[in-house]
Amino acid sequence: MAHTKEAKASQDHGSQKYPTLPTSLLNTSNPKPRSRVLVIHTGGTIGMQMNDSGVYEHKEGVLVNKLRTLPMFHDKEYAETHFAGDEDDFLVMPHQKGRRVMYRILEYKPLLNSSDIMMTDWGKIASELFEHYDHYDGFVVLHGTDTLAYTASALSFMCENLGKTIILTGSQIPFFEVRSDGINNFLSSLIIAGLYTIPEVLVCFNNKILRGNRTIKNDAISFSALISPNIPPIALLESRIDVDWSAVFRATGTEKFRVHTNMCQNVGLLRMFPGITTQTVKTFLQPPMQGVILEIFGQGNAPENRPDLFSVLKEAFELGVVIINITQCAKGCVVASNATGKALEDAGVICGGDMTPEAALTKLSYVLSKETWALDKKRMILKRNLRGEMTVVAEENITNLDFGSRI
Repeated sequence: MAHTKEAKASQDHGSQKYPTLPTSLLNTSNPKPRSRVLVIHTGGTIGMQMNDSGVYEHKEGVLVNKLRTLPMFHDKEYAETHFAGDEDDFLVMPHQKGRRVMYRILEYKPLLNSSDIMMTDWGKIASELFEHYDHYDGFVVLHGTDTLAYTASALSFMCENLGKTIILTGSQIPFFEVRSDGINNFLSSLIIAGLYTIPEVLVCFNNKILRGNRTIKNDAISFSALISPNIPPIALLESRIDVDWSAVFRATGTEKFRVHTNMCQNVGLLRMFPGITTQTVKTFLQPPMQGVILEIFGQGNAPENRPDLFSVLKEAFELGVVIINITQCAKGCVVASNATGKALEDAGVICGGDMTPEAALTKLSYVLSKETWALDKKRMILKRNLRGEMTVVAEENITNLDFGSRI
């Protein structure tokens, strides 16, 4: 289901240098002296402080209070001179490209570790974006890094007809520590969300802007923890900000922004391993399971000497379970041109190309939750590039498919 402005009551609530930024895509062409950015603080390491026991924990309100003391995040003199009334809770940054970014922080209560994030929290974030969409120029979501790629991927599908910038960011070291990477990640996110119009769900980490549904967490401790293995960054934040505008994914329709929140929860990830038993696969595919991401070897290789496995997959397909295969490798894609790839296709398995596990799972959850779509249509749409989440190898006829964003 979907939120729209006409129907609010609905239940759906790196070293490459890029071309110079087109003036038409910079928010600086807007005569307004200030951009407005909403920051949704869900929790995560970036906002934690160490307690008396030497353990990092969330503390409500401390982040915004800290930001008010840092000149690069808040020009106190300007705010006292120019802000009044309903702008009292805004912070304002120094001049950037002739404009100021003013921002407000909406803090979750309670703040969440990213490992505690649920599908319902994706819906809550999407609903907040919808509620405030017309009142802000861009959005930043502060989030723990462990599941940030899942949330970014989910929001990319849930946000239909997106025309503004949404950036997720976090940190490996809390904002309050001397060496925190969160300071630069957050500062960069505010600048991009406030001054640039990149109508995608993005991730900002370690001086790079990545497409959200192409992102994975690749390292538990590095400042480069979040990467985009199969496509280059959309922007590089160095001595200058270089945006690859040709790579930006834009919806071609003219419909108003809306969000789809009732994601299907009966989905899962099944990783193939040597010697996996037929019973394990069969059990995993049992009701109420509606869709499964099958992570298989290399470019889509499954054991050729295991007809029992193909039989179980075929049986699940005939019972209406949707199965997508992707590679276990961090980089690369699956193809249907080899023998096992063709055998999987014959068993009803959909080729997932170069989708990440996070993108594949959230895309599957999104498509399966579309109650008005027939099963055959869902299978067909899952093969399509909806939000830039997969590389299109071959064009197919998409006439009369009424999904939200077309290629």
